[in-house]
Amino acid sequence: MTQDKKDRVAIVGGKRTPFVKAGTYFKDLSALDLAIHATRGLIKSQDLDQAQIDDVVFGIVASHPRLPHLAREVVLQGGLDPRTRALTLSDNCISGATSVRTVYDAIRSGRARAGIAGGVESMSNPPIVAPAETAQILAEAANAQSDKERTEILSRLPRDPLGEAGMGLREPSTGLTMGEHTELMVKEWKIPREDQDAIALRSHANAHAATADGRLRAEITPLNGMDRDQQIRADTSLEKLGALLPVFDQSGDGTITAGNASPLTDGAAALLLMSEAQAAADRREPLAFIKDLDFAAIEPSEGLLMAPAVAVPRLLKRNKLDWSDIDILEMHEAFAGQVLANIRAWETGWKAKPTGPVDFDKLNPLGSSIAVGHPLAATGARILLTLANELKRREGRFGLASICAAGGLGAAVLLERP
Repeated sequence: MTQDKKDRVAIVGGKRTPFVKAGTYFKDLSALDLAIHATRGLIKSQDLDQAQIDDVVFGIVASHPRLPHLAREVVLQGGLDPRTRALTLSDNCISGATSVRTVYDAIRSGRARAGIAGGVESMSNPPIVAPAETAQILAEAANAQSDKERTEILSRLPRDPLGEAGMGLREPSTGLTMGEHTELMVKEWKIPREDQDAIALRSHANAHAATADGRLRAEITPLNGMDRDQQIRADTSLEKLGALLPVFDQSGDGTITAGNASPLTDGAAALLLMSEAQAAADRREPLAFIKDLDFAAIEPSEGLLMAPAVAVPRLLKRNKLDWSDIDILEMHEAFAGQVLANIRAWETGWKAKPTGPVDFDKLNPLGSSIAVGHPLAATGARILLTLANELKRREGRFGLASICAAGGLGAAVLLERP
């Protein structure tokens, strides 16, 4: 639903951690540590009276069973007013965008004046999921009445008790990984390997330039000696990318490699949203206003990461806009092939009329997830922060964010500046 000017919701500011490769600089930090750091950085940068914050909403995909309500702990351990309402949610890779939508809805309804929306992921510390047999034996052992009984129960553990322990990286509905699904997509949409590598190279080049000139670093609250995103490769090339072997389809027809896919990443991002009236009362200049949002869902077999091909045309049509009206297009780069498949669907028409050609000069001018990193639930908030900041710098009118997610989900968010 588009906004009336009288009650617009503003993105006032945001901060995030550096995004780093899983298992490196942040391996000893939990998701809660990262979320608190991003939130504190935001509060400090905005000189906030914390009593003003009505809602805190954080997304996380790899939620730990010992921390079932991360957002509430961000409030309690992050120094916010304990009376602040908190919500933890999970919506795959659009979790950050869904957090924004949740705070947006609260402000639009009048239930809140200001809120923090964000997302976080510690891919270094995912919950370990043991096979069902092992889990059942451990549960029985935990309830044993004596050491002897516990020892007897544990003796039934299989030789390899952990098996394929770890996060569930396969789609429960299909049994395929996201990469395997994307291989199917790029074959269906006939996306060449060379075009995918070119998108990856462009992501790194743009992210490197935006780091060197300070635009990306301005988003970051340094942590553990890092003040920039770790995984940006200034020295990559089409030759280096082309030498990498396919990961998900090794039959000879595969095109997706570690170079044209987003890496496993640790990080958190947080945004401050306010009603226009509250921002004016606080004398805060908004970066941009959220004009409209659209969330789509499709059958995974139609193309797991193709839901933005539904959400974006619907958003443009509802707001009577075309690509010439959009100053910046920020697309989540789960895979370069997914970016190109969705663009081709927009341009040629898929479940909707064609939107016309996309201007690649407007696409991800600061790079995106392939170079910057992809901490699952944090990505939506990071993309909207980058988009809002750059839209203000360029004094543009409209910015559009497109985010795909596992489960056949997608989000599109339209930002506007006066």
